[in-house]
Amino acid sequence: MDLDELKTRVGSVEKDLADRPFVVLHTFERDGRQLHVALTERLRKRARKAKVWKSPAFLTALKNAEYGFDERHARSRRGADGIFLLDRGYRPVNAMIKKLFGAYLDKPGSEAQDLAEALDTTIEALLPVRLVSHHMRLLGVLRRGEREDFLVLVDWDATK
Repeated sequence: MDLDELKTRVGSVEKDLADRPFVVLHTFERDGRQLHVALTERLRKRARKAKVWKSPAFLTALKNAEYGFDERHARSRRGADGIFLLDRGYRPVNAMIKKLFGAYLDKPGSEAQDLAEALDTTIEALLPVRLVSHHMRLLGVLRRGEREDFLVLVDWDATK
């Protein structure tokens, strides 16, 4: 899928974001598994405020979801694009950790509980991840299933 097609898809789901915990943007298939990539209103608001919503860097990061999540390489390798776990105990605490844990997963009253319920799971069962590209990281949660996964994106980060 190219960036123009992704931009069109983002525009087509944008109107539904306010009414749902998440909206599936696209489903990628890799190694016999489906990965449903979903966006949230929270991500849209934060990305629009920063003027990165639908930018080439944002769309490139979304495109990198096609690499899928590889359990054998769940931790980020330097220079690699794809989906990688974020660790709660990572030190020093960086912006990604603060955004995903402090301002979302661990924050009372955040949308994380509604999201977990919509995915038919618990907050504790959601895997905190980052979707990496060269210029931007999209932050979210991954719900692993037997044959399919859901990657729901809730924030973004451009720090290195």
